[in-house]
Amino acid sequence: MADNTPSLMANSIRALAMDAVQQANSGHPGAPMGMADMAVALWGSHLKHSPHNPNWFDRDRFVLSNGHGSMILYALLHLTGYTLPMGELKNFRQLHSKTPGHPEFGYTPGVETTTGPLGQGLTNAVGMALAEKLLAKEFNRDGHTVVDHHTYVFMGDGCLMEGISHEASALAGAWRLGKLIALYDDNGISIDGKVAPWFVDNTALRFTAYGWNVIGPIDGHDSAAVAAAIAEAKKSTDNKPTLIICKTHIGKGSPNRANTAKAHGEPLGAEEIRLTREALDWPHAPFHIPKESYDAWDAKAKGLAAESAWDATFAAYKAAHPALAAELTRRMQGELPKSFSQLAVDTVIGAHTQAETVASRKASQLALEAFTAGLPEMLGGSADLTGSNLTNTRSTPSLRFDLNGEVVLTPNAEGVSAGGRHINYGVREFGMAAIMNGVALHGGFIPYGGTFLTFSDYSRNAIRMAALMKIRVIHVFTHDSIGLGEDGPTHQSIEHAASLRLIPNLDVWRPADTAETTVAWAVALQNKAKPTALLLSRHNLPYAPKTDLGEISKGAYILAEPAEVGLNKKAQAVIIATGSEVTIALKAQQLLAERKIAVRVVSMPSNTTFDKQKSSYKSEVLPEGIPRIAVEMGVTDGWWKYGCAAVVGIDAYGESAPAPVLFKHFGFTPENVADTVRKVLKK
Repeated sequence: MADNTPSLMANSIRALAMDAVQQANSGHPGAPMGMADMAVALWGSHLKHSPHNPNWFDRDRFVLSNGHGSMILYALLHLTGYTLPMGELKNFRQLHSKTPGHPEFGYTPGVETTTGPLGQGLTNAVGMALAEKLLAKEFNRDGHTVVDHHTYVFMGDGCLMEGISHEASALAGAWRLGKLIALYDDNGISIDGKVAPWFVDNTALRFTAYGWNVIGPIDGHDSAAVAAAIAEAKKSTDNKPTLIICKTHIGKGSPNRANTAKAHGEPLGAEEIRLTREALDWPHAPFHIPKESYDAWDAKAKGLAAESAWDATFAAYKAAHPALAAELTRRMQGELPKSFSQLAVDTVIGAHTQAETVASRKASQLALEAFTAGLPEMLGGSADLTGSNLTNTRSTPSLRFDLNGEVVLTPNAEGVSAGGRHINYGVREFGMAAIMNGVALHGGFIPYGGTFLTFSDYSRNAIRMAALMKIRVIHVFTHDSIGLGEDGPTHQSIEHAASLRLIPNLDVWRPADTAETTVAWAVALQNKAKPTALLLSRHNLPYAPKTDLGEISKGAYILAEPAEVGLNKKAQAVIIATGSEVTIALKAQQLLAERKIAVRVVSMPSNTTFDKQKSSYKSEVLPEGIPRIAVEMGVTDGWWKYGCAAVVGIDAYGESAPAPVLFKHFGFTPENVADTVRKVLKK
């Protein structure tokens, strides 16, 4: 490589960044221009990837946590040979281009995760590195190392200011994720100017305290020094993650905008771009990259060689361990085993046959006992509430590491030694949710994690990101209502079910008994392209007899007709209920029957699923012309869309008292529901 080649490579990124942002009249040129030399070091010397096959399993993962600097990633993908032509860079931030304002997973080849909300990219990377470590322990065998890749992160001041960075980095240190390497773009500038007045952390000591190795500060514009630091991090033998602090200048190359907030989030302007071209000795027209730079960046041949070498390694592994190879292939493809359909049917029928009176959180654990035994890819956890969320099973030993950072093999209920499949996340709801996103994005696992429903507020943005990325992540939210009781309004969910239902592409289930809970789990596990939230009760719920288990999966179904309470006439009203309120609705139906008032009870465990059914089915369940009354221990707004004449809900915060007292106080009794129906019918 000629002496000026690293400069040529870096300036190619700078030119593309400033040209694309200028053409779009929108974007963030400063970070790409400042991190360009760091990119030369990582992508030019270390990153293992294959532009021909962006989804090659054993590639290194690269995460741009400071996603506003997206043009550095688009430039890198274009220059190294991914299917991202110059036309897409010219259409930066335009409708339907492959170069949206922030990188989006599943939209642009080579983008590993959607980033933009700061700190979450770093946290996704922690999940990716954890998945790599656990898969390596599970599948690698002596002489056959088929899982062996690094996870790299670029991040900035904003990522480190966000609280989630603490949650994620502390866990990365505790888990000894030695193949996680983060490069910190320490330029001292954010939107409001120099960060020194409000960001005075000693970042090096902070990460040392987390249990990371720290290199630097080093000159982030010395690509050789950065490459050497990455090499040092890769050679580490203590299984600690590494932070490389790179001192840089935002907007590097711009004579008047470098080192200023002006470089952060607006175009440089035509005149400043002209001056920058002169300063960088870059005589080329906008969006023109010289052949020498393309030749230096081109990673196609190197990627094919790396992928070919791995293919040979995997072929030998497959010959020696055919069952393991088949299992790893299945799991990385995200496919459920062929036995899953029968497993799901048997589990649902078992829940129906047992007809237990248990809290739906316990019903969830009963379902998990079967599913985790049959699906080794299920990776559970809880944010310090395992005994309350009931996310652990006999098949999921707790994740543990020895003093060397190695995964401790723990015998499961059958005596088979396995790596930990249940994670103690500690009190880190947001971190847990974003780490689960990273695990799902890496592949090989179906992550699920639990906390109280009220604390979904902490993790909401990560839930939203999972829905945006269309990834399979399952959230177990227990203690779903005022039924929590004495803990009071701080812990009683009122608006949370309705709030979660507003997130596009998020399946929300609030099951009423063991069968509905089991169906909810079965559907969630099959939702390959969407996350799921399961809202579960703390208090016991009796089993509601039902005749057609298959219709539960449609999100709502006819649970009880008037004939089932001795009335041989058509329903005069429909009571729609969800979760624990289904029991109240059934008792109200009986009270009304005593007055010769015929009502149908519809159980609606998943509004989001029911809303997607064919209109013919929806009309069958909720016929036109019959008054509808909804019952749910939450805000009423979301129920009016079903044409309800009345909603028995709660549009205020709860109180601290035993659950039965609260139910009576707020009107969640069969008597009040029956009276509400009578008022609607004027009877």
